[in-house]
Amino acid sequence: MARVTKALAHLSVEEVKYRLKTDSRPWCRQRWLIIYNALVEPRKVEEIARHCGVSKATVHQVISTYNRLGIEAVETAGKGGRRHEYLSMQDEKQFLAPFFARAEVGEIATATEVQCAFEALIGREVEESTIYRLLHRHGWRKLMPRSKHPQASKEAQELFKKLCRAGSSSNYHTSPRR
Repeated sequence: MARVTKALAHLSVEEVKYRLKTDSRPWCRQRWLIIYNALVEPRKVEEIARHCGVSKATVHQVISTYNRLGIEAVETAGKGGRRHEYLSMQDEKQFLAPFFARAEVGEIATATEVQCAFEALIGREVEESTIYRLLHRHGWRKLMPRSKHPQASKEAQELFKKLCRAGSSSNYHTSPRR
């Protein structure tokens, strides 16, 4: 005989049903549905999982944490967010403020300058990708514009212009393929 999955009565069936209907977060509604099924009609994990559209492991995890912690198992937010950060978002904005001010005047701030200032602020070396992500988080897309292409030569540009103009006329063959 298979084990029956039961949820402890931390809340009444009506309270669970109310939270199931009113919660705006889909993942919380999913958890409340699992708990509701285990409260109203305790049955095998496979049946609850099939009814709720989740895996058996999810049912086990939700029911066991609910039985242990109660409402906090559903209401507490998960692990998301920036857990490994050098500075908070507000501190990052304050750090970048002088660079934004310089950019508004028309000066160019390079990633190297930002990286050196950032390393001096936090007291350790960081990868260049950290600076790129920092600037991207605060809306900077272009770190430093190129004044010209590094492999450009005037002769090649003029030749391209001549060939481009010559090829723009309707000298294309329109005969059908064989």
